[in-house]
Amino acid sequence: MSARPVLELLLGDVVRLKRPHPCGGTDWRVDRLGADIGLRCLSCNRHVLVERRQLERRLEAFVSRGDPALTAAVRPDPATGA
Repeated sequence: MSARPVLELLLGDVVRLKRPHPCGGTDWRVDRLGADIGLRCLSCNRHVLVERRQLERRLEAFVSRGDPALTAAVRPDPATGA
């Protein structure tokens, strides 16, 4: 098991990936969090699911950060498990 920390992603983050999408776009908006990360291409609006580990390898940079309050609102509360 890796000792590498988990990449902190927020809903609404705009990330740049190393390789371009076939439409030519390189920027994606994070719209789903979990084991699989939902990404929406900002050029053609295509939606894809990418494994978290794969996204961490392909990530080049954060273009802009999302809203921490929005992310906290949709995450389950660890104390209650709900």
